[in-house]
Parts: sequence; C-alpha cells; structure tokens
Amino acid sequence: MITVYSKAHCPFCDKAKALLKLKGIDFEEVRIDQSSEAREFIMGEGHRTVPQLYKDGKLLVEGGYTGLAKQSSEFFEQLKG
Repeated sequence: MITVYSKAHCPFCDKAKALLKLKGIDFEEVRIDQSSEAREFIMGEGHRTVPQLYKDGKLLVEGGYTGLAKQSSEFFEQLKG
C-alpha cells in the first residue's frame, strides 16, 4: 500500500494524489498537520516538505510529486500489482 504524507492547502500534495488516482493506484493519505506522530516520522526521516510517498514503510520516490511525475508507465504498472 502506498502512503501519501500530506497537509492541507498543499498543491503538490493534491497533484500527487490526483496522479495516483489517474493511474489507478490505491493509496492512503496521512496528514502531518493532523497527526503529530506522522509529522515526527517525516521529520525523523529527514524530510522538510510534503508530499512524501512511502510504500511498505520505505520511501517510494525522491522529490515528492515532481519525482513521482517523472516515473515511467512501467513504474505505475508495478505499483498496481
């Protein structure tokens, strides 16, 4: 399962979620502005921006939405499986 760490009023978060939906990828959203544990996790991983995308507890791509948008069709097909 893909986890999208995001916050309110974040256009890049919205773009990342829209791209995943467009590609048919299931994900869960965790808002760092509503969960102190999520915020601490993201900061502890060395991130200072959102969105951050994780799969099975590991960073999926560097660069948030920009990194996600650069991925190939094959990348997204593998996420469906």
